[in-house]
Amino acid sequence: MKLSELKTNLKPLQQIAFQLPNGSLVPSHFHVTEVGQIDKKFIDCGGTLRNESVISLQLWSANDYNHRLHPEKLIHIIELSEAKLGLENLDIEVEYQGESIQKYGLEFDGTHFLLTTKQTDCLAKDNCGIPVKKPKLKLADLSNEPCCSPDGNCC
Repeated sequence: MKLSELKTNLKPLQQIAFQLPNGSLVPSHFHVTEVGQIDKKFIDCGGTLRNESVISLQLWSANDYNHRLHPEKLIHIIELSEAKLGLENLDIEVEYQGESIQKYGLEFDGTHFLLTTKQTDCLAKDNCGIPVKKPKLKLADLSNEPCCSPDGNCC
């Protein structure tokens, strides 16, 4: 989800709810402790220079159970951040405290903001010898030798 989509999705809401990938909700007394743009400049394992930029929202839950962040307040925080930091309309990455700081993508189902899992990946599979897709084999093309024989080819 891009920053502009977040603001659009917040406008009609009466309350904000973030749902973790396991289906549980972030406690309703959460704070948004940071809004920023993270720019990452790096070289992948194939030697290619890359640049990535995301908007980062950091969610934090404290023991102030009476705290409730209303949609119009979060829109105000985002607009202030856009003005002061010159934020671009980029994809959003959400940080939330699990066993360590966990990073999530963000989607919206019409009611909840869904924190979606992110995975690491090799960006230079062609340079690392990692096939992009598993090769498809036909059983008919496999040899007819008995499997696991002492001089066999499959064990």
